[in-house]
Amino acid sequence: MRSEASTVEAYLAELPDDRREAIAAVRAVVLENLPDGYVESMRWGMITYEVPLETYPDTYNKQPLMFAALASQKNHMGVYMMGIYISDDARDEFEKAYRATGKRFDVGKSCVRFRKLEDLPLELIGETIASVPVDRFIGRVEESGGSTRKAKGLQRRSPCRVHADHPFPLAVVESPGRVDPHDVPEQTETGTD
Repeated sequence: MRSEASTVEAYLAELPDDRREAIAAVRAVVLENLPDGYVESMRWGMITYEVPLETYPDTYNKQPLMFAALASQKNHMGVYMMGIYISDDARDEFEKAYRATGKRFDVGKSCVRFRKLEDLPLELIGETIASVPVDRFIGRVEESGGSTRKAKGLQRRSPCRVHADHPFPLAVVESPGRVDPHDVPEQTETGTD
């Protein structure tokens, strides 16, 4: 369910009551744990937490690097956490900690899906958000080959493809578990899931 809301408040207001409460609760956890340097905004029809262009301007599409996002989709709600999904080690650690909570591990390439707030380990989400300061996230992006910073001599390791299982097209670097968080087209039209 792609939203055309231009503010977080408008986005929350258009959600059904149960989803508004759940997304607002997750948002509160994210904001409480969000390291300095990220900003909250509305982009791609969801609430995003991103590295401003003033901090990291050299992205191929001239859009901020998305670190995390919250969205209400047709069949679920999702927490998108690019900060861990561009690092195989971080993703593995997150999965292990998530499974230890006893909650169902329902994930996509970059998202954790949940239907009710009780399905989501909020403490782990907060700890995970807090564990990736801006400089570490940028470092992971550059290590993954996602940066276009020519001065550092980094090039894409391999071609990207569009990953259609997301609520927005997200390019996935062709090695398993690697996501390029700024390969999101400026304007996207997506499905309803």
